[in-house]
Amino acid sequence: MNMKKLITFFAILAMATSLTAQTPKANLIKEWERARAYTKEYLEAMPETGYALKPTKEMRSFAGQMLHLSDAIYMIVGTATDVAPTVKDLEKSNDVAKVSVTDKVLAAYDFAINAIKNVPDAKLAESVKLFGRFELTKGQAIDKAFEHQTHHRGQATVYIRLAGATPPQEKLF
Repeated sequence: MNMKKLITFFAILAMATSLTAQTPKANLIKEWERARAYTKEYLEAMPETGYALKPTKEMRSFAGQMLHLSDAIYMIVGTATDVAPTVKDLEKSNDVAKVSVTDKVLAAYDFAINAIKNVPDAKLAESVKLFGRFELTKGQAIDKAFEHQTHHRGQATVYIRLAGATPPQEKLF
């Protein structure tokens, strides 16, 4: 093997090793930090007047969607990490003020990120029951919380467009 091919081989090997060297918990934290930043872009993209927007009377308002995903973050991640949230029932507040909703939503992400950082790796494999009926590992529960927030943030794209604004670009990485 010539020297150039050998250097290329070792560079690829080093890059692959660094990508897989992260622990599952480190990957979780990285993804939750990305989700927080992405959700913040959604909160910023919606005009103040759009926070009360309900596409139909049966649907949540934009603020309601964001506070609902926050409630679920607190509940599911709190259960998975054994950290009791000090906040609950945000959606019931009917808050539609951009500044306070934004603060509440970002605080929920901060709660999740800090709780995940502090949970011992071994605990992520322990069993937990969500909603009194779904048995899964604590790591899987955190994944479900992530899936849930992604779902509701995705729905918010339509709200932003209905308010005449432009949602943020997709942020997969």
